[in-house]
Amino acid sequence: MLNTIIDFIIHCDIHIGEFIIDYGVLVYLIIFGIIFVETGLVFMPFLPGDSLIFAAGSFAAINALNYFFLLIILIIAAVLGDTVNYFIGKNFSRKILQSKRLVKEENLNKAKKFVDKYGGKAVFLARFVPIIRTIVPFVAGSGELEYKKFFKYNLIGGITWVFVCLTTGYFFGNIPVVKNNFSIFILAIIFISILPIFIGLIRTKIIKKV
Repeated sequence: MLNTIIDFIIHCDIHIGEFIIDYGVLVYLIIFGIIFVETGLVFMPFLPGDSLIFAAGSFAAINALNYFFLLIILIIAAVLGDTVNYFIGKNFSRKILQSKRLVKEENLNKAKKFVDKYGGKAVFLARFVPIIRTIVPFVAGSGELEYKKFFKYNLIGGITWVFVCLTTGYFFGNIPVVKNNFSIFILAIIFISILPIFIGLIRTKIIKKV
């Protein structure tokens, strides 16, 4: 069972169909758990958040899973995960950072620069950036970002991220060219979804200069 779950985690886009057949409604709990752990534990950034939600959406399109139930539970998993990560950073950052094996220094530095550059908005933007997505809430909690501000961006980001990935999978996940180029399509989704945000930030900087 454990080996099967590990294999599913690594190759979720391939094996999610098998899990639905073998374990039925248990697959909802497994998907929820993976999204929660990926967003909630700073040392688990390698889990396949984007691709897993996208794959789940594609199976919802063929009625193998329930789209609206997935939307609700995955938003809860994403928001709850970031919240837990924030408080881990707030209360245990010193102990965790002492062990360099838990969090790669390179990834941590990238996340710190991301938060320094965008402030609270980094919590929203990070949702669409693999690896950084898992570390930014931890950095926000260990820094001076107040929880009310964090939670606002966490909620908006969690809803947007899950909705974009799940809905895109629902409408496009079963198209052959997409299934055969799954990873590339996921990257394209991420790029397109955050493009308006960066355009808005650039416009704001230009207006301030003027």
